[in-house]
Amino acid sequence: MTKVYPNASSFSGSGTISERPPKVLAAPESETILTVWKKSLLFNCNGFTVFGSKGDLVFRVDNYMDGNKGEILLMDATGNPLLTIRRKKMSLGDSWLVYRGESTSTNPLLCVRKSMNILNNKCLAYVIPGDNTSNRSNNVVYEIEGSYSQRSCSVYDDRRRLAAEIKKKEAVNGGVAYGNDIFRLVVQPGHIRTDFAMALVILLDQMFGSSRR
Repeated sequence: MTKVYPNASSFSGSGTISERPPKVLAAPESETILTVWKKSLLFNCNGFTVFGSKGDLVFRVDNYMDGNKGEILLMDATGNPLLTIRRKKMSLGDSWLVYRGESTSTNPLLCVRKSMNILNNKCLAYVIPGDNTSNRSNNVVYEIEGSYSQRSCSVYDDRRRLAAEIKKKEAVNGGVAYGNDIFRLVVQPGHIRTDFAMALVILLDQMFGSSRR
């Protein structure tokens, strides 16, 4: 298989998670372009591996097992937990809660829900703060539109500004075309955190990708 990025080989693959608190990722001044690879760097483990524009490892997901879809941990390059993504129990439709770090005992940061609105078939999912279950129209902070199966999605904030995009990764100089397991995540500055954007990718894959029920 064509190597996604050269610096991936420097990853130790130990899988050890540090006890240090996760760092808040500050938005850069220019857009962030990430390459997402739907594969874990750990042997015999499903997940996601995410590289920056210079080939450095940015995010990891190593506990993305097909038979255990209740909880997913998003980590930084060294294994520090950034976000825990957990399926919401006793909920109508497909809903997930996003927590800071590795603990789910605190209040969630976000709730991501699959859209069930047949009058707006462009909307795939929407994001509300915390575990807010009141009127959606007054609480949506992000809305996701497009087609995840085609790797063509746009994330809009509450002012309809483009916050992030999922795009196909094009082959360079007539090389072998990339499949759907390798694609780009483009994050706009100031509109969404990069770890939040990656969490939305993970959840779109749960709702609409090969990992869905």
